[in-house]
Amino acid sequence: MNKKGWIFTGIITTVIAFLLTTNFYIDLQNKRLDSQEETTIYNTAKYNYQVYLDGEKIGIINSKEELYSLINQEQSEIKNEYNVDQVYPPKGFQIIKKNSYDNNITTVEDVYQTIKDDKEFTIKGYTITIKNETDGVEPIYIYVLDKQVFEDAITNVVETFIGAERYNQYRTETQPEIVDTGYIINNIYFGENITIKESYVSVNEKIYTDSTELTKYFLFGENNNKIEYEVKQGDTVESIAYANQLNTSELLIANEKLPSEDTLLAIGEKLNVALINPVLSLVYEELVVQDTETQYNTIYEEDPSQYVGYTSTKQAGVKGIDRITSIVQLKNGEQNQGGVIVNQQTIKPSQNEIIVKGTKKYVSYQQPITGTQIDTGGAWGWPTNQPYLITSEYSYRWGTLHDGMDISGTGYGSPIYASLGGVVVNAQYGGMVGSSAGKNVVIQHSNGYYTVYAHMSDIYVSVGQSVGRGQKIGAMGRTGVATGTHLHFGVFYGMPYNGGYSINPRKLWR
Repeated sequence: MNKKGWIFTGIITTVIAFLLTTNFYIDLQNKRLDSQEETTIYNTAKYNYQVYLDGEKIGIINSKEELYSLINQEQSEIKNEYNVDQVYPPKGFQIIKKNSYDNNITTVEDVYQTIKDDKEFTIKGYTITIKNETDGVEPIYIYVLDKQVFEDAITNVVETFIGAERYNQYRTETQPEIVDTGYIINNIYFGENITIKESYVSVNEKIYTDSTELTKYFLFGENNNKIEYEVKQGDTVESIAYANQLNTSELLIANEKLPSEDTLLAIGEKLNVALINPVLSLVYEELVVQDTETQYNTIYEEDPSQYVGYTSTKQAGVKGIDRITSIVQLKNGEQNQGGVIVNQQTIKPSQNEIIVKGTKKYVSYQQPITGTQIDTGGAWGWPTNQPYLITSEYSYRWGTLHDGMDISGTGYGSPIYASLGGVVVNAQYGGMVGSSAGKNVVIQHSNGYYTVYAHMSDIYVSVGQSVGRGQKIGAMGRTGVATGTHLHFGVFYGMPYNGGYSINPRKLWR
């Protein structure tokens, strides 16, 4: 073969080898691509929805809309009961869209059945949280479907204690000005921290759909059932309240149809005498201008021409009138024990009583030693300085008898006087009247009565000591259970809390 033949043969061989190699590579590539395509198809992830209840996986579904639609369709009874358009899964339910290789799909019917058998469904509403600032008190949760139900109930509570007209005047800043006497509201607020937020509410909870029902809960707590009393001949608002361990304010709150404690009652009329137990603490401050009587001084003039034991009235005493401006705080209609006097004006001065007493002695007569006289005259003396405020009368409070009269306004450390002469039988913190009375003095009088002077800041007498009417026995304070500086003045016939019974101190000066 010549040179040209060898060259041609080499070229042909090279071309054939190239073609063979190329076809093999292409075939190999095609096979590889086919293999990759098969692998990709086998490992393709799909989107689905994984369903959890209280953190536990209960299934995988293709459509969350189908599950929600099934719940809404099957729970028509809940929709009708609460007049809602949509029912939702229970609390603790969670549905997450995931790109998963898991092809083990659960039917929405199976997931629905698991949810239905495990927990209660929910509806859209609002959760109201009431937190008390006192340590250890658990929050209260209230559920409503409409915020207006809650807002109307709150308004009802405020109007119950304050009155609709007064509350409207406060809100609209149209309270009438005080001309001579009267009162206006300075501030209104609740003592608890109240929050409201939209939430899914379990139908297993108590859901309030009516503001009247929620108002009753706010006023009476869990015990919101009526206790009826039928009015009998001779009954008054005051007598019915006292007989059922209520004060008149509480009875009026429980019976909206009674405008005041002077209301005339019809025989056979039904009244609610259930004890109110407010869930909320409505606090409001008032600026009060009121006229109060002031006691007159009794002055004694000696007449040496008359024998000892002779007395005559030279000038009758006349009580005066002071106009007192004070700031008081009330909680659910009950006044705080510590009122603050911000101004005093004498409208009518008091006139001293002048008593002439004989000093001429019989030969055998020795004049007895007497205690310091109080300056009011009469059998019983007033136990504090004046002017003063009566911040709480002798009456029932929330089912418990307030067995005395609270007097304040004369200031911390101001003197407390013995209302009548007697022997001190208690002078300490607590003792026979309990630690809630703080520092206190109890005086036994010769007529069978005992007087109690509680919450003192200091005590000037000791047990066994004889004291005279009007003698300083201590100083006003706020020891023990007290919300402000005041004197709790109690009167008992017989030993206090040991066989004796309390009486209204007002009766001493009537």
